[in-house]
Amino acid sequence: MPETNVTRIPAPGEEGAGLSSDVSIVGDMLVTTQIPDLPDGSIELGDIRAQSIQILSNLKTSLERNGSSLEEVAHLTIYLTDIEERHVFNEVYREYFGFPYPVRCAVGTPALAIEGMKVEVTALAAKRK
Repeated sequence: MPETNVTRIPAPGEEGAGLSSDVSIVGDMLVTTQIPDLPDGSIELGDIRAQSIQILSNLKTSLERNGSSLEEVAHLTIYLTDIEERHVFNEVYREYFGFPYPVRCAVGTPALAIEGMKVEVTALAAKRK
């Protein structure tokens, strides 16, 4: 593999096994994508509220484990299989983020990688100084 300035950190317990790193670090920025996976490896396939809570909890844990926090999030991209459910995601989002909110983009998509998944989030965050 060629030399790079990107550090990829696998999720705990997935060293060498996962197809995607938990976090990629470029300089002082972290990039991560979260799905509604549970600690036991299964996927939360409940309603949009349950999936949103799990994703934002996962995001918080991942960022903190890698030297950042929700307060350091600069940008979120939210992928929703039903854009009409965006208001439910927003209700949960307000429980995790405060004003001033990160820049964000909501994208409607017909499907996500796992059947029954309703939401996925990609975040860009600064590392704590």
